[in-house]
Amino acid sequence: MAIANMTIEAAPVQAAPANDPHHTVYLDTKDGRVTIQLRPDLAPKTVAQIETLTRRGFYDGIVFHRVIDGFMAQTGDPTGTGMGKSDLPNVPAEFTSTPFQRGTVGMARSQDPNSGNSQFFIMFKDGDFLNNQYTVVGQVVSGMDVVDKIKKGSSANNGTVSNPDKIIRMRMADQVK
Repeated sequence: MAIANMTIEAAPVQAAPANDPHHTVYLDTKDGRVTIQLRPDLAPKTVAQIETLTRRGFYDGIVFHRVIDGFMAQTGDPTGTGMGKSDLPNVPAEFTSTPFQRGTVGMARSQDPNSGNSQFFIMFKDGDFLNNQYTVVGQVVSGMDVVDKIKKGSSANNGTVSNPDKIIRMRMADQVK
């Protein structure tokens, strides 16, 4: 019996609808709440990793260890040094042409493109030089005024922050009642 050559096309991945509680993160700081709409249409594996960690409460109490004024605020390292990660395996890079703009959330990594794990950053302003180099995982949809208040680090020390601000609580919207 011969099997005919067939082309099977995968169904296109749809963007998460606005205000989808299954892909919306509430990140609370001392200055208020940041609401992030995750983008599984752009980075399904990376978004799944962040959602898993968020549902575990992994990000609660973690500091913004690297904050560069006019660039970005980085968090997600349980050691607070920029070298730590979760107990989950790293995720492969999911680069797209989606631009890094003010409020874009990106996955931090080492020089190895496939080293994203738990650390992420939020852009203070546009950063086109990151396009196609880092994975876009979401967008701040409210609370950029809160992001702007995150304590900045020293430019002489690559943005390292002494006595840094922290994530008080980070949850998926569908976890919050």
